[in-house]
Amino acid sequence: MLNRPKIAQNTPRQGNAFSAWLGRSVLKLLGWRFEGQWQDDPKMVITVAPHTSNWDFVIGIAVVFCLRLNISFFGKHSIFIPPFDFFLRRWGGIPIDRTKKHGVVAQIIDEIESRDSMLLCLAPEGTRSKVVPWKTGFLHIAAQAKVPVFMIGLDYKKKSIVLGPKFMPSENIPLEIQKVYEFYARVHAKFPHKVAFPAETKFEK
Repeated sequence: MLNRPKIAQNTPRQGNAFSAWLGRSVLKLLGWRFEGQWQDDPKMVITVAPHTSNWDFVIGIAVVFCLRLNISFFGKHSIFIPPFDFFLRRWGGIPIDRTKKHGVVAQIIDEIESRDSMLLCLAPEGTRSKVVPWKTGFLHIAAQAKVPVFMIGLDYKKKSIVLGPKFMPSENIPLEIQKVYEFYARVHAKFPHKVAFPAETKFEK
């Protein structure tokens, strides 16, 4: 039986018994389990990493279905065209116009502040390829919107969805990204050779 974490009542939810069953079935079939506790907050920026494989998306969607989470993600406004826009919005997609003078970060912050609850999911690396350093836009968003960052790792060695710590980031982005590196350095990616951290990063032993 899958060890599903307890989800707080104020967590944005959606889905039904069938989608929850489907998500559980996929995770059980692939041999995955949960590790840690779900964090209690109606608004969070959720980071999912390391991102090195298309399988990350499969596992991520299975988790969303299994826990009946109502997540949000941002995409270029140009991909929100019929008939795909219906499904993108239904799955939590929010279009962002990168051509507007009102910057992307500001648009996202406005969207977060306009809602009573929101689970914004982002991949810090932004791509499946090796990236150094990781993108820090999510920290700027969380700090300015005054919402916590909840780190989730996909550990392929242990086949664990690692529900990590939640922290409220400050405006000191170089300091805050070190917390992110520290957590994800302990999470085994599908393809470890695609994961890299800055050479000056210091990890606890």
